Amino acid sequence: MSAIEQYLIDTYRASQHGAPMPPPPGRDDVATLRAVRTHAQAEAVLEGRPAGHPWLAALLRLLRHPGGPGGACATLRG
Repeated sequence: MSAIEQYLIDTYRASQHGAPMPPPPGRDDVATLRAVRTHAQAEAVLEGRPAGHPWLAALLRLLRHPGGPGGACATLRG
């Protein structure tokens, strides 16, 4: 069952029982990702590291060292 189908069932049940409607799927996804990013940046500051974008830093590390063990381009070389 997909998230939309479950949402429709939950909405129907809520309307039958007079309960508040459930939030639509994906409504809080962006806010959750922002909270995770903020937490990672706060952890970096507390550890004395620069508080940049942690995912961007990880991507740049992979791009700078593609030939290392388990690197991004290790499988592309054949």
